[in-house]
Amino acid sequence: MSEHRLEHDLLGERAVPAERYFGIQTLRAVENYAISGISISHYPNFIYSLAEIKKAAALANQQLGLMEEPLAGAIVQACERILAGEYLGEFVVDVIQGGAGTSTNMNANEVIANLALETLGYPKGRYEIVHPLNHVNMSQSTNDVYPTALRMTLSKELDFLYSKMQRLENSLLAKAGEFADVIKMGRTQLQDAVPMTLGQEFEAWAVMVREDRQRVVEAQALIREINMGATAIGTGLNAHPQYASLVTELLRQVSGVNVVESENLVEATQDTGAYVQLSGVLKRVAVKVSKICNDLRLLSSGPRAGLGEINLPAMAPGSSIMPGKVNPVIPEVVNQVAFEVIGNDVTVTLAAQAGQLELNVMEPVIAFNLLRSIDMLGRACQALAERCIDGITANRERCREMVMHSIGLVTALNPYIGYEKSTEIAKEALATGGSVYAIVLQKGYLSQAELDEILSPENMTRPRPIGKSAA
Repeated sequence: MSEHRLEHDLLGERAVPAERYFGIQTLRAVENYAISGISISHYPNFIYSLAEIKKAAALANQQLGLMEEPLAGAIVQACERILAGEYLGEFVVDVIQGGAGTSTNMNANEVIANLALETLGYPKGRYEIVHPLNHVNMSQSTNDVYPTALRMTLSKELDFLYSKMQRLENSLLAKAGEFADVIKMGRTQLQDAVPMTLGQEFEAWAVMVREDRQRVVEAQALIREINMGATAIGTGLNAHPQYASLVTELLRQVSGVNVVESENLVEATQDTGAYVQLSGVLKRVAVKVSKICNDLRLLSSGPRAGLGEINLPAMAPGSSIMPGKVNPVIPEVVNQVAFEVIGNDVTVTLAAQAGQLELNVMEPVIAFNLLRSIDMLGRACQALAERCIDGITANRERCREMVMHSIGLVTALNPYIGYEKSTEIAKEALATGGSVYAIVLQKGYLSQAELDEILSPENMTRPRPIGKSAA
């Protein structure tokens, strides 16, 4: 038995390894695009989305009378074998490629054609029986298949990100409850501001994550608009008049993704605005999660010569030279993920504006950066929750001590002794190192009972009626 089979295309003939299900165009793509070292199979949902599209297309073509049942059935069976998790290793083209994703589409067409041939009892390469283009790609073009597959994949991957953000939010909310009674000093511009609770700080972070989960849902809805039936540029050339709506409906059934047919297929084929929108949302998530990590690193700094208000769980020895040092490695790695996502957003922006006329050929790099951002962000949220937030403890006495020695306490006294006297107290405390509490008592501006009431954690960390007129 020969170790190779001979295939031909526009450029000539090539020997393809006999055992492989991909064909000549995939072989050329592997040689042409040795770029990232990451194949499209690195993102299995992308392969499954391609298989779902080819399955829905075959069913639509059969229902429209364009393809006989045995052939359509063999293509459907081939797609189902891929959807069962088999043959991912046959999807070998690099994620970054020229040709607007043509090599990805041909990789799918060739693998499915050869699997269908196998189902029908023919050897690989008998394309006069099942042809990658005439049959598997019937009523389609790369220009509607590739963006539809990408949008479906993004929708699936966003479910993953959403769940990991939910996990992070839940961890932050749990700590908000645990630390609800821990009084600490709030800070603005890294200077003492007014008291708050550590629980309020964690709850604010949870709300930040919750708000961005909603932004993810909104972006996910936008990304589900597809252009199947557009073929080359949106005019629907070589597609049945009923094909676009039928294949979209079948694709919803096959995939479970609530895809929506675009109102204007010419616009949908060239417009990449939904990718820009999604990338912006991912950047927003990254920026806010990174801000939380910055705060965690500050609040846990020290542990003795810094703020030291909280303790992060020790995940690894921190130094090859300093014994006993433990670093905030989980917030640090999440920060770095954020930097990557922010950079990916720049790439998506540049690629989106680089399209000309009826097609944007830069979608492969858009796909790579969006999928990488979603994957890394999801993993980062999970790591931050499980390997950092869940294990945080509070240094309660340290937090209270800093509150009681802070000049910021005078702000709570403003409604009772007035701004001028409060300023006088603050200046004296700064000059002498004395506490606000002691100086107010010494000057007789308020009684000890009044001070204890005003400066109680409950009264300093929420709105309350003013019980005494300002002097």
